[in-house]
Amino acid sequence: MNAIAWARRNLFSGLWNSLLTVFAAYLIFISVPPLLDWAIFNAVWSGTSRAECLGPDKGACWPFVWANIGQFIYGRYPASEIWRVNTVFLLGAAGLAPMLIPSIPAKKWNAIYLLAAYPLIAIVLLKGDRPGLPGVDTDMWGGLLVTLVVAITGIVVSLPLGILLALGRRSEMPVIRMLSIAFIEFWRAVPLVTVLFMASVMLPLFLPEGVSFNNLLRCLIGVALFSSAYMAEVVRGGLQAIPRGQYEAARAVGLSYWHTMGLIVLPQALRHVIPGIVNTFIGLFKDTTLVLIVGIFDLLGQVRAQLSDPNWAVPQGATTGYVFAALVFWVFCFGMSRYSVFMERRLNTGHRE
Repeated sequence: MNAIAWARRNLFSGLWNSLLTVFAAYLIFISVPPLLDWAIFNAVWSGTSRAECLGPDKGACWPFVWANIGQFIYGRYPASEIWRVNTVFLLGAAGLAPMLIPSIPAKKWNAIYLLAAYPLIAIVLLKGDRPGLPGVDTDMWGGLLVTLVVAITGIVVSLPLGILLALGRRSEMPVIRMLSIAFIEFWRAVPLVTVLFMASVMLPLFLPEGVSFNNLLRCLIGVALFSSAYMAEVVRGGLQAIPRGQYEAARAVGLSYWHTMGLIVLPQALRHVIPGIVNTFIGLFKDTTLVLIVGIFDLLGQVRAQLSDPNWAVPQGATTGYVFAALVFWVFCFGMSRYSVFMERRLNTGHRE
C-alpha cells in the first residue's frame, strides 16, 4: 500500500475524519515549530554560567541541566561513593534485560536473582554501613535514584500482593473475602498524598517502642500498599473474564485450588489484563513525584531544588528543568507502554479483525 492509498484510507476516509485530520495538522503546525525553535534551534547548548542563557531570543538553557545532572540523578549522594549507585543501576539492568527478552532461557534463576539476590545487594551497596562501605543515610538520596527505588519497590510488591488480594476478594471463605474487600476499598478511597502523610507521620505511632523506620522506608510501605489495592482490582477483572468451565475442568481432573490458580486460571487472567497492569505501573511511576511533599527529593523535587541556585537564575531555567524531567519520565513510561504492546502481540491477547 503506497502513501496516498494509506492516507486516503486512514486519514481522509470520510468527512469527519478529513476535518479531524486537517484540524490535527493545524495544531501540529502552530505548536511544533515554536517548540523546536525553543528546545533546539534557539537553545543554548554549552556554557559555564547563567550569562550565556541571558538574552531576549535565547531558548532552553541546557547548560543548567548539564551543570546539575549529578544532583538530578544521585541527589546529595556523596560524590566519592557514586560508583555504588552506578553499580546498582548496572546490576539491575543486567538482571532485567534477560527477563524482558522472551527467547533467553533460565528465566527461573533470573527471577530469583532479581527478586531475592538483587534487592539485598542494592540495599548493602546503597545504604552501606559495612566494612569498606561508609554509611549513606537515605536523607542523602535523591533524584532519579529515589524515583527508581520508589517505583521499582511499588511495582515489585504490588503485583504479588495484588494477586493475593484479588484471590482473597473472590474467596469462598467469608473472613478472607471481607478482609480483602476492606483492605482494597480502604486504600482505594484514600488519596496517595494522604497515604504518604500517614506513612510519614502516623506510622511511627503504631510501632513498638524503640522501633523506627526512616522516612523513605515509610513512604515505600505506603506506596506499596496503595498500589497493591489498585493492582488487585485489575487482576480481579482478569479473573472474572475466565469462563467458569475452566474451574470446573480443573476440579474434574483433581487439581487443588492453588494448582488450579497457578497452572490454569492466573496465566490466562494475567494475559487478559496486561494493559491494565502496565497502566498501573506507569501511573505508579509518575506518582513517585508526590514523595516531595514529605521531604524526599525525587527527580522532579531535585529539579525544583536546583532552581534556587543563583548561579543559574535565568527566566527559562524552570521550563528547561521541567522539560528535562518530563523527557526522563516519558522515556521510562513510553518504554513500559511499548513493551506491553510487544507482550500482547507475542501472547496473542488482542483481538484481530
